[in-house]
Amino acid sequence: MSERRELEVIAGLVPPGSRVLDLGCGSGELLAHLQRERGCSGYGIEIADANVHACVQRGVNVIQLNLDEGLALFDDASFDVVLQLQTLQHLRNAAHMLRETARVGRIGIVSFPNFAHWPNRLRVLLGRMPVTKALPYEWYDTPNIRVGTYADFEVLARKSGLRVTDSFGLQDGRVLRRWPNLRASVAVFRFERD
Repeated sequence: MSERRELEVIAGLVPPGSRVLDLGCGSGELLAHLQRERGCSGYGIEIADANVHACVQRGVNVIQLNLDEGLALFDDASFDVVLQLQTLQHLRNAAHMLRETARVGRIGIVSFPNFAHWPNRLRVLLGRMPVTKALPYEWYDTPNIRVGTYADFEVLARKSGLRVTDSFGLQDGRVLRRWPNLRASVAVFRFERD
């Protein structure tokens, strides 16, 4: 239930009829939803063969590309919205990809696991790395290159010349605006270039 609700919350941030680029689109579920429910068009970027195949099966335009190579393939302002959901923590140069997101799209929407969520803090206090729904891997087999917090992203956005226009946390499909750094397992930011 919460994953579906999270998809709907994120989709609600995308203006109807937008041209969308979904970075790390996975199986293309969100982009297919945006096409069907909000009249959007666009492309997904994905590296995994199985996910590329799933996108094609869903009727989602997909390009197989390693995001660490950047977005030189796209001109400035090619898209209305660039989505970067649960992708930032896998990239070697997160700041560069945020700037690329802002270059290629008018609006950027980013989400990532919030390492400052209180159960994660408790687990670290007890001497262990957290394993949760948002961070489902043991430390030794995680695809995550980094972990970040809601508060850290605000600083990175400012340093990258981005203007945050909306931000909140997600916990079990619920939007949290009060103390999201502590209470939310997922951080969500909507931004534009300054």
